[in-house]
Amino acid sequence: MSSLRARLRIAIPSKGRLRERAVELLTRAGIQLRSEGRRLHSVCNETGIAVIFAHTQDIPALVSEGAVELGITGSDLVLEKAVVVDEHRRLGFGRCRLSVAVHVDAPYARPDDLGGKRVGTKFPRLAREFFAKHCARDVHMIEIQGAVEAMVPLGLVDAIVEIVETGTSLAENDLRELAEIVQAETVLIGTRQPHDISARDRLLRRIDGVLAAARYSLLEYNCPSFAVERASLITPGFSAPTLQQTGDPDWIAVKVLVEKSEIQSVVDRLEELGCVAILETELRHARL
Repeated sequence: MSSLRARLRIAIPSKGRLRERAVELLTRAGIQLRSEGRRLHSVCNETGIAVIFAHTQDIPALVSEGAVELGITGSDLVLEKAVVVDEHRRLGFGRCRLSVAVHVDAPYARPDDLGGKRVGTKFPRLAREFFAKHCARDVHMIEIQGAVEAMVPLGLVDAIVEIVETGTSLAENDLRELAEIVQAETVLIGTRQPHDISARDRLLRRIDGVLAAARYSLLEYNCPSFAVERASLITPGFSAPTLQQTGDPDWIAVKVLVEKSEIQSVVDRLEELGCVAILETELRHARL
């Protein structure tokens, strides 16, 4: 089956960490990728889904134009390209922010201080909107696709508008953040006219199962019979905990979903309640 005849086409980043995370997400959703050499697509025989490897910046337009039904890209790029797409899911990785940065010794304190100055960026549309909103007049925008952070130390621009994750790259180039423009993360977007709605929705449900598994762990523990009600308040579960009588009438076996971010606190409270044999199991997929 060729990519052109596939029931569903999804574009993902062709390189970098976003590619790795996107491939992991689709693999967990049952999409087996067979990327070989320089091939720019892979078709999963089991599902008939074609995965297209594309430049992250091109994916919003590919989805908007219906060249592919779904795409994984950054929410910042969706805003920059000003495309008409449906945002189906926020995927919880690739979190960052688009910020204005200047040299650490620069006298600028506010965005409007950059009026009349040169600003380098890969996001000219968002940058122009931001400076217009903050009444920074006559900002000279220079679109740069290379190492934007190096432009300020070299004296080529007075400021940059760039993606910031940890801030390490800014510090390495003697830059500081002047203002934040927008928070961003990786999103799953879709065309508003998919070729096969049922195939799209089936994949969305699979991805939901992967995202749910990333959020929850299965917690199992033995609880004293007299403390079951109090334990249920600590671990109410997604709908309700599963209770099972053990061979000893004084103990109840409990299975329940708990958010990963709360696991350690929950285990401490259960232990204080007298619960024992507390086990956490990682999930790979969960339909909730």
